Amino acid sequence: MTKGTEKRKADHIKICLDHLVQAKKATTGFEDIHFIHNALPEINKEEIDLSTEFLGHKLSAPLIVGAMTGGTAQAAKINSVIAETVEKLKLGMGVGSQRAALEDQNLEKTFAVARKKAPTSFLIANIGGVQLVHGYGVKEIKKVIEMIDADAIAIHLNALQEAIQPEGQTNFEGIIKKIGEITKSVDKPVIVKETGCGIALEEAKKLEDVGVKAIDVAGVGGTSFAAVEFFRTKGEESRVQHLLGDAFWDWGIPTVTSIAEIIQEVKIPIIASGGVRNGLDIAKALAINAKLTSIAQPVLRAAVCGVKETTRLLSFLIAELENVMFLVGAKKIKELATKPIVITGKTAEWLRLRGRNLERYARRGVT
Repeated sequence: MTKGTEKRKADHIKICLDHLVQAKKATTGFEDIHFIHNALPEINKEEIDLSTEFLGHKLSAPLIVGAMTGGTAQAAKINSVIAETVEKLKLGMGVGSQRAALEDQNLEKTFAVARKKAPTSFLIANIGGVQLVHGYGVKEIKKVIEMIDADAIAIHLNALQEAIQPEGQTNFEGIIKKIGEITKSVDKPVIVKETGCGIALEEAKKLEDVGVKAIDVAGVGGTSFAAVEFFRTKGEESRVQHLLGDAFWDWGIPTVTSIAEIIQEVKIPIIASGGVRNGLDIAKALAINAKLTSIAQPVLRAAVCGVKETTRLLSFLIAELENVMFLVGAKKIKELATKPIVITGKTAEWLRLRGRNLERYARRGVT
């Protein structure tokens, strides 16, 4: 492996911890979703069931820790803490891009620690889609799956980040064909995820057509990798990339609009990520028919403090979700998608212009 890849991974962790790299003016759209309070919930809060099945695996709640890191000593510690926590809480996690470990076997342990610490949890391996265009294939995919004994493989899409990175790879030609080759050749479900820019309906249909089993929208509103690269590219030699990072800081499709425009026409399950910050966000994502939610940046900050802090954070998110369910009268997770919600603001405007049916959400349960 080039030392550049390892250093870049270390830089990403440091920047996400030391700088504000969230969207500036763009928002997730969660603020535009409004639950209708149920004054007569007719359920016992103590009997609420948060358990969720996803791609054949049962989780205690519809929540995983999103892909973040690997490939450095600090990343190994972070992955170890997260894995120990999700095992304890019966959740799941994804690891960061495993390209570093394919280039240097000595770094495999920074990823493999996830399965060591989480022997029964739902684990997602990870490789960049652009690497498929630049020579990686079934052999490498099988290797990253084997590395962490993964239950699924995520192929991440990061066109914006690659366009801004000084060392970025910007030839994405033929990527959908390559993804299709992978879905036909591996025995684990393939998830395609964005990295902060969202996925539109048009691309979601293409991914479904080539055999992808789930889509993680990773929309605008959370961590911006344009912002991360903005902080990495200081100095006259990287001035253009630095300015591009600033100009495209908020580029992409907000998380809620990405989910809502996909869900009415695509049948494969959707993972909501990108700015998910509390249990209310989780509930709102599930109410618009996402099947699972994923959170990353707040967990990174907790993980550097240890298992206790990470457990506290994730447990509180779950408690918030449970409370929302009580207040809308949902005894099981799947019932959230049957409860009425009102969608307003920029999200409503976007979805109407894209031909989505908003009234169906508000009229749920009305006879």
